Amino acid sequence: MNNQRQTPDRIAELLVHVGRAACSEDRGSSLTAAQWTCLRFFARANGSTRTPSGFASFQATTRGTASQIIKTLEGLGLITRQRSDRDQRSVRLDLTETGRATLLEDPLNDLINVIGQLQEDERDHFLKTLSRMAYALAGLRDVPTFGTCQDCSHFTPANGSGYCACMASELATDDIDQLCASYQSTTPGVLPKMLIKGEPDDQE
Repeated sequence: MNNQRQTPDRIAELLVHVGRAACSEDRGSSLTAAQWTCLRFFARANGSTRTPSGFASFQATTRGTASQIIKTLEGLGLITRQRSDRDQRSVRLDLTETGRATLLEDPLNDLINVIGQLQEDERDHFLKTLSRMAYALAGLRDVPTFGTCQDCSHFTPANGSGYCACMASELATDDIDQLCASYQSTTPGVLPKMLIKGEPDDQE
């Protein structure tokens, strides 16, 4: 017998519903869902990716829209910009102390806690399934994928840290777990393992 509960359209609708519920703005928050996404992005991205164009690619939006979101967060004192150490013509965006404190109130934390209550094998299977879906969707829409160094073909581990062939530079230990726009999967068709955090404090 055909189980209608497992049809692709029902699963897609549920995924969208969960996403909307997790990012709901009806909690007295002064930030919109897009602004929360921006704040999370600059908290997780590495130095070379914390740029307006990096966020625009991650959000799959225009540079103009991304810039407006960034300007709003700058005006609220949540992010700040400085000249890149590598290229003085470009800027790097960082969270301020106020921005990091604001992330503790991130509405996504409710979903993070719910996922944290799943069994470890459930989380592993769930993550692999979502990763395959995200990779396939990115391919259909011809948009870049983002990942971390530990799953990237440019990365060579060494002495607890590593080397990035794309940037031709040594990496600090903290850089390995950050999002990078130059990510290339080590296995075709497999998206990187995006860490699922279990505690709100891990968002800092």
